Amino acid sequence: MVENIIGAGRQVLAEYGYEGASTSRIAAEAGISPGSLYQYFPHKDAIVLAALERYSDTLVSHVTTRMSGQFAQPAPVIVRTTVAALLDGLDVEPPLLRAVVEDGPRLDDGRTLRAFEQRIGELVLAYLTTRRQDLRPDTPLDTAVWMLVRTVEHLTVRYLLDRPPIPRDRFTEELTRLVLNYLRPPP
Repeated sequence: MVENIIGAGRQVLAEYGYEGASTSRIAAEAGISPGSLYQYFPHKDAIVLAALERYSDTLVSHVTTRMSGQFAQPAPVIVRTTVAALLDGLDVEPPLLRAVVEDGPRLDDGRTLRAFEQRIGELVLAYLTTRRQDLRPDTPLDTAVWMLVRTVEHLTVRYLLDRPPIPRDRFTEELTRLVLNYLRPPP
């Protein structure tokens, strides 16, 4: 039942946004009465937060799966793979992505987003640690991870929400180049 309600919350959030979502709409989407919904969740925000956490978990799992076994690959390959995985994972439900970006931080003070960034950052740190000899020696790894995760995240989200007239392959290549140039030691 909890999964059913969270899934319904996700659908309603994607369709109506946070302001248009209500426990009545979520209950109707889940095929249950509002009274039944309240047995599992005390209010709309609890359902929305559960849906956002599930969305984040699914995205991290998707990116992790795509990165698994890639650490032996050269930097251009793993960066391109990671950017493509993030694009694919975020582009599944654009209306939900918009709701997550616009409404998520105010609901939980950004905790879900920070948890997502932390988990992705751990993957990036693991990769950069294995390639330390190939990186700029003047940037601490924790700084590089923070910069990279937020740059890739922000540009990818803006690309998907703004839908600029840039082909996806071109965007992936340009973002890969940006990341690689940041990491590259000076000649």
